[in-house]
Amino acid sequence: MASRPKAADRPAASSLLATLWARSSRVRTVLTVLVATVIVWELVCRLLALPPILLPAPTLVFVDLMKSPDWILIHTGYTLFATLAGFALAVIIGIALAVGIVYSPLLERTLYTLLVAFNSLPKVALAPLFIIWLGTGMSPKIAIALVIAIFAIVIDMVLGLRSVDPDMLDLAKTCNASPLQTLMKIRFPNALPSLFAGMKVAISLALVGAIVGEFVAADRGLGYVILSAQGLFDTTRMFSGLVVLGVLGTILFFLIDLAERLMLPWHVSRRSEAAPAPRHTP
Repeated sequence: MASRPKAADRPAASSLLATLWARSSRVRTVLTVLVATVIVWELVCRLLALPPILLPAPTLVFVDLMKSPDWILIHTGYTLFATLAGFALAVIIGIALAVGIVYSPLLERTLYTLLVAFNSLPKVALAPLFIIWLGTGMSPKIAIALVIAIFAIVIDMVLGLRSVDPDMLDLAKTCNASPLQTLMKIRFPNALPSLFAGMKVAISLALVGAIVGEFVAADRGLGYVILSAQGLFDTTRMFSGLVVLGVLGTILFFLIDLAERLMLPWHVSRRSEAAPAPRHTP
């Protein structure tokens, strides 16, 4: 008698394992690609007998990271703070600018044009100006990250706010909804998928902006680690910084993707991902 519940639980347990396995497909794909890349990298270095000054093997990079993990973590934290601060400001200011552009024809003709023109400027050329204006501390790194990341937020948010079904807007007018109510209950929820798309691009751009600021003037951060290693021709240390940057950028990107999955389960792209595979009956 006691064995019957266990037998009955087996289909449920196998179904749960199958669900977890299916949902982890993206994680398994990313890990597989990373492992394959490291293996190929290691084999190329060993088979071609490349000197470490040209291309260090992954094992050498790993040993270098393990020599001073605390030191690397301190610099990583500095770069991470500048990246997240610039990204957060880009999201807040970008949403405000997008709302102004959508609701104000004057801002659309002036501010939108200025943003496009400003985005065409090479941000590396602007970095020395931020150093002069804001000093050599954390502020210029945050400002450069903000400037580089904000354009993606504004463009995608404007697109999302405008991509509203006209029938929904007519219904809001019929119900005497105020512009604020229309924005918060119709336009903004409709713009969330576009906002998250812009945030995925902006988080990577914010990381680039923080590194650019550290290249110009810094005594901390991963950009400083790479630049100082370049001055010493320490290629292994340079690759250590690059590897940490790659891992950091990947984690930040997938955190945004996870937030999108949790906040937008109703979106059509998420419903299609969550849909069970069709069963083939004999």
